[in-house]
Amino acid sequence: MSNQNLTHHVMSDDIHSQERISTGVPGMDDVLGGGYLPETATLVRGPPGSGKSIFSLHFLAAGLDAGETGLYINLGEPEAYIRDTGRRFGFDIDGLSFLNLSASGDQFQGEETYTLFESGDVETPSLVENIRTEIEEIGPDRVVVDPVTEFRYLAPDQHQFRSQILGLVNFLKAEGATVILTSQAAESMPDDDLQFLVDAVVSMEDDSGRRTIHVSKFRGSSVRSGHHTLRITDDGMRVWTRLDPNRHEREDTSAKLSSGVPELDSLLSGGLTTGTITFLSGPTGVGKTTTGLQFMKEAAGRGQRSVLYSFEEDTQTLFERAEAVNIPITDMIDQGTLKVEVIGPEELTIDEFTHHIRTEVEDNDAEIVMIDGTSGFEQSLRGVGAEPMRHLVKIGRYLRNMGVTGLVTNEVHEITGEFRATDQGMSYLADSIVVLRHVEYKGTLRKVIGVLKMRTSDYENQLRELEITGHGLRVGESLPELRGILTGTPGWDDDET
Repeated sequence: MSNQNLTHHVMSDDIHSQERISTGVPGMDDVLGGGYLPETATLVRGPPGSGKSIFSLHFLAAGLDAGETGLYINLGEPEAYIRDTGRRFGFDIDGLSFLNLSASGDQFQGEETYTLFESGDVETPSLVENIRTEIEEIGPDRVVVDPVTEFRYLAPDQHQFRSQILGLVNFLKAEGATVILTSQAAESMPDDDLQFLVDAVVSMEDDSGRRTIHVSKFRGSSVRSGHHTLRITDDGMRVWTRLDPNRHEREDTSAKLSSGVPELDSLLSGGLTTGTITFLSGPTGVGKTTTGLQFMKEAAGRGQRSVLYSFEEDTQTLFERAEAVNIPITDMIDQGTLKVEVIGPEELTIDEFTHHIRTEVEDNDAEIVMIDGTSGFEQSLRGVGAEPMRHLVKIGRYLRNMGVTGLVTNEVHEITGEFRATDQGMSYLADSIVVLRHVEYKGTLRKVIGVLKMRTSDYENQLRELEITGHGLRVGESLPELRGILTGTPGWDDDET
């Protein structure tokens, strides 16, 4: 068993040390540490249209698939609508039982008033008797009450409402059911009282066009904190958990990663150290992406797999440029040693993107991950908020913990005084900083490359000329006569011949 598999096997044993009930929503069990605890009640809250009913159908359908029985107590939408919703999302809920208490149901057509848990001697029918009868007949393993907030209209006051809901929850749990109650969360109708009556609270929100889900309460177990991305597609609902670097670790097996260009390796004291993060920093067109691909080309020759996430260049342009400088990007992809993924604006949330990285690292054994374009990273991913570099820090920590080499290209327009790897002053993120610059010599433009920082080893403190030719990268001898590279006005000594 590999180190990777061993690590995740151990973590899985810890997560599932308690018996769990699956939510049925891909990714949500991971948020809850394996799923719901049995015979508990969870409040699923959110505004209209947030997906509470779909979330509930996932839960009930998972139970049916596992040979369990389920009951949907619907006080909102009628049964026909809910069944149609289930079919549209591909749920097999033919075996699901319904107790129709919606406004369109027979119970609400007359003039009767209905009470919960009142004396059995009352003359009018009681909703609780309907529920009791259904529960006793079916003996459901899973129950959904959607939405439980409708009971507010049937109780004479808030105190009795809370007492009635607590009695209902305790009755269902005593009958061996695991329960979901849904709540229409709104400022006009707060549900704080309901949150105190249940074992877990799951909230759905819409944050600037990005659906999220988070768990604010979960008795009896720890959960993944924070707001996680929630998506609803034609196949139903999916949760993409936030990246937590501390949950991932492999044994340290660091080595040197050669570029295949001896002079560049000399600058780097033998190459990049694996399991570190290197920033390739410089202005547009200086060769940052090409330099990163050169390391991937050399790794491919050793059978190692790399993945490149491009935020600022389309696939055709990237391929044409790589092939033009003797980097056989098409062959590398065909041989499975390289994957290129172009990510357009608003295409992914930050949680989906980090899931892509985890899949490549943990399932497909990627040993190099390149993020091509910090500006595109900031602007393209939904959910990065006002501090996009905070997410890049997490990605960097994850890659380090997993022993994966990270390459990050960053476009800078000017370097003056103390070097900054990005305009946000994020050079501290990098274990190594490789700077590439355009310089002018007698009316011609040249490129130079140098190393400003390496945490893991010594490095050559010289600048070398860089050429990008049809045969690949060529790095020349050191240029001691070059001056001013860090002042923003690089040039050559007047006595150069």
